[in-house]
Amino acid sequence: MPAEPFAGLVLDADEAVAWRDAQRTAGRVVVSTNGVFDLLHAGHVAYLAWSRAQGDALIVLLNEDDSVRLLGKGPDRPLVPFADRAHLVAALRSVDAVVGFRQRTPETLLERIRPDVHVKSAQYRIDELPERYVVEAHGGRIVLAPHQPGRSTTDLVATIRSR
Repeated sequence: MPAEPFAGLVLDADEAVAWRDAQRTAGRVVVSTNGVFDLLHAGHVAYLAWSRAQGDALIVLLNEDDSVRLLGKGPDRPLVPFADRAHLVAALRSVDAVVGFRQRTPETLLERIRPDVHVKSAQYRIDELPERYVVEAHGGRIVLAPHQPGRSTTDLVATIRSR
């Protein structure tokens, strides 16, 4: 899908692979990260900016709506539908491209995109990440972004409900 003015790209999987190939040809270091990014907030913005700083281009692997439900975030999540979340995330200056995935975790898509760097929050441990094996098998590496306690969609939803 073509980019909106002043926004990154929202791609399907085949377009994401072609985008990655173009980045590699240009000698750019491609960084990926994944998540739901429901109710975009300051914690997301800081995390994505930190992720982008790990290389030359950032692609966000975004859980599609059914995959969010597989994560056990509750029957009312996501609050914002995939298409809207994808365009919001793509509109951030730090994000070059967004691609959706339907599985619970992004290994299948990571196998196709083969990023140089894959970022996860430091709330995880590298040895517990299923993505690790796919990324490292293709010569990539996993890095952990600083975690910002209290800045999550779950926390934001709880605050809204309590008010």
